[in-house]
Amino acid sequence: MCSTPSVRHQLDRVAVMGGTHGNELSGVYLVKHWLQDPSELQRATFTTTPFLANPKATKRCVRYVSQDLNRSFTRALLTSKGTEDSLYEVRQAKKINQLFGPRGSADAFDFIFDLHNTTSNMAACLLSDSEENVFTMHMCHYIQKNTQGPCPIYLYGCPGPENPFLLSVGKNGLGMELGPQPHGVLRADVLSHMRALVACGLDFIDLFNQGASFPAFDIVAYRVIETVDFPRSPGGELLGSVHPQLQDKDFCPLKPGDPIFQLFSGKEIFYEGDATIYPAFINEAAYYEKGAAFHKMKKCTFSIPPLQAPSASAP
Repeated sequence: MCSTPSVRHQLDRVAVMGGTHGNELSGVYLVKHWLQDPSELQRATFTTTPFLANPKATKRCVRYVSQDLNRSFTRALLTSKGTEDSLYEVRQAKKINQLFGPRGSADAFDFIFDLHNTTSNMAACLLSDSEENVFTMHMCHYIQKNTQGPCPIYLYGCPGPENPFLLSVGKNGLGMELGPQPHGVLRADVLSHMRALVACGLDFIDLFNQGASFPAFDIVAYRVIETVDFPRSPGGELLGSVHPQLQDKDFCPLKPGDPIFQLFSGKEIFYEGDATIYPAFINEAAYYEKGAAFHKMKKCTFSIPPLQAPSASAP
């Protein structure tokens, strides 16, 4: 079940998370800056808390220490005891859940921004659980209208209590994936772009809290269909790479018969699907270990209903 904040109530507590992956440096250094001077994050109608999600991984400039923190928020892991509890990221997930949740409770933070970088050519990608989350879809629409450059919307699904992602801790949230940026590298243009997106999202919450209503609209978003792995040997070794014609074509149409891989032997492998898809996270460095060369996405258009201003008289 997806958690969507009531449109009858204003949002009071917001968190901005960086360093969920310790080598994705735009969010890391923005949050480090905001921890020293949080004034940039504050708005008249709510408080914003910056938080460095994975300090050990950040210190080592690695994605994670024991396991991926952004896959450690399932109910099973948050309630685990014994050997799994010794894993650093499991302990850190429990800490985040205590500080900003508990997940699914009335005490959870109203909104969480989770800041990421990708090596893929994703532009400024906005990640939401579902198009049915009216508040977040209105925020995405507002960001698209008020910032420069493309901001595709990536719908990752909402698997309920086994949702593994940090965003599931809050009552609502938005992920940001900016790239391409190599892991362990800081680019001023990418950091500035992320900073502007966060500011725009905070402005939207402030407008909503001040009593603004937002009309209905139609919007394009991309929904995950399937993950495609690299061609591999029976022992798991790579047999080829992403095809040059697919590389850097995130969210561009991939038609049946288009090349997707180039084997080391020189042979090409072609997309054999029966419909056009829109790949994302193409050749993401962190996904080699996850068996993902790219994600197959379906391009969809959704009609989003209006978002009414919060009622001051609501209990």
